[in-house]
Amino acid sequence: MRVRTPLAALLAAALLVLAGCSSDDADDDARPSQPPHTGPTTQRPADGSAVDWQPRARTTWQWQLDGRVDTSIDVPVYDIDGFENSAAVVDRLHADGRKVICYINAGSWEDWRPDADAFPKEVRGENNGWEGELWLDIRQLDTVLPLMGKRMDMCRQKGFDGVEPDLMDGYRNRTGFPLTAEHQLAYNRGLAKLAHDRGLAVGLKNDLDQIPELVGDFEFAVNEECAEFGECDKLTPFIKADKPVFHVEYTLPTAKFCPTTKKLGLSSMRKRLGLDPWRQPC
Repeated sequence: MRVRTPLAALLAAALLVLAGCSSDDADDDARPSQPPHTGPTTQRPADGSAVDWQPRARTTWQWQLDGRVDTSIDVPVYDIDGFENSAAVVDRLHADGRKVICYINAGSWEDWRPDADAFPKEVRGENNGWEGELWLDIRQLDTVLPLMGKRMDMCRQKGFDGVEPDLMDGYRNRTGFPLTAEHQLAYNRGLAKLAHDRGLAVGLKNDLDQIPELVGDFEFAVNEECAEFGECDKLTPFIKADKPVFHVEYTLPTAKFCPTTKKLGLSSMRKRLGLDPWRQPC
């Protein structure tokens, strides 16, 4: 999910706002506080690295990529944009006992990011449906991974605890490059190693079909709309490993997905497509 939204998505978001005004969509953030501890401090991923934070399954969360971060939501984990938030925001969340995940885009080039010029033209492919974004040629590991490493350096320097690399299933899309499942596995494992080398926990974003091969490389999963597409059961390997699945739906009301996702152990909530502060957790 990106912050910039095409016209069709904006129309969908407007409809969701209207739907979200009903009494059924009232936020229940006034529930009792949860303890800030969300897992053991050290875990050994499949690559043998040590990470400083391993969240546990069923940990609740907030995901906000648009606008000034509302730090008042009473949840143990926040996921916010790495470029657009300062170390002071991370420090404020830490002071309230939160762990903080750094959102970066790892699968496409974004023309508005401050490091956009560092990406050579030969790694930029077709538009991915979002204004100003082009798919990356993830086969060129020697070029793309160091750039992602610099982004993760930024996350670490700002004090983030984990990282959420977006667009980790380019091989299933029309990117302009002949990407294969093996290319994606190599790239995703490379991203995980970059994060672990910096002591950061890392999440697998979507890429449901490769979960069996990758669950050991990642500390958590982030998923969009598995209930909409009837795919939530594919995420159970993370839950069985006591690793959280941070999950959102955009169009389904909570009554349509919460009973199923709570039974599966997912950390689910409904969000507006623009990923502003509003949330309706299960």
